[in-house]
Amino acid sequence: MVTHEELQKMGYFDSKLDVNDTTDQFTAYSEWVENMIITPPEKRLFENLFGLMSEAGEVAGKMQKTIRDAKSVSKADMVKELGDVIFYATAIANAYKSSLKEVIEVNMDKLNNRKRQGKIKGSGDNR
Repeated sequence: MVTHEELQKMGYFDSKLDVNDTTDQFTAYSEWVENMIITPPEKRLFENLFGLMSEAGEVAGKMQKTIRDAKSVSKADMVKELGDVIFYATAIANAYKSSLKEVIEVNMDKLNNRKRQGKIKGSGDNR
């Protein structure tokens, strides 16, 4: 698991994602995801949403089994499942004419603002 200190070293807490050359990698991934979509346009958003829910459930299921069965989840297994979550999240972002890069930047801004305001804990979108 990535530690708080490692995230801090990566600049997660104090800046927007500045990927420079890797911006093309985010764009390429978004385009690749779009080319992998096989669902007809009129059903696509719901299929992508259900796919995201299913894959997030698989991540949760793996973690649940670590509690129930006292076994650890391998990094490889978790990375595969999280990749599926990112795939469907990117597909949904694409459907809304957004991008993985924009989603990451908006999320970082939102959480950085909450941290600055001392509102990381709690509930509600507009804290």
